Amino acid sequence: MYFAKNIFLVAACALSSLPMSAHADDASRNKEIAERFAKCDTNRDGKLTLAEAKGCMPRIYDHFSYIDTTNKGYVTVAQIQAMASR
Repeated sequence: MYFAKNIFLVAACALSSLPMSAHADDASRNKEIAERFAKCDTNRDGKLTLAEAKGCMPRIYDHFSYIDTTNKGYVTVAQIQAMASR
């Protein structure tokens, strides 16, 4: 019985650490996206246009129409972070 409890605890600890590391990766990625977005958003309006993305965030530029699902002509940091999470 003692052995079975220990095995269960080890397995539970191992499984519970997986989402934590994934969450940490998401948080790190989101922070990096926000920092790059802030540098590229030259007029500081919280929106990244295709022109702003062109030289600054080439992957966003290449996939701009895919991220700008509502065809507003800009993307937000939240939209980019959501797309990166997929």
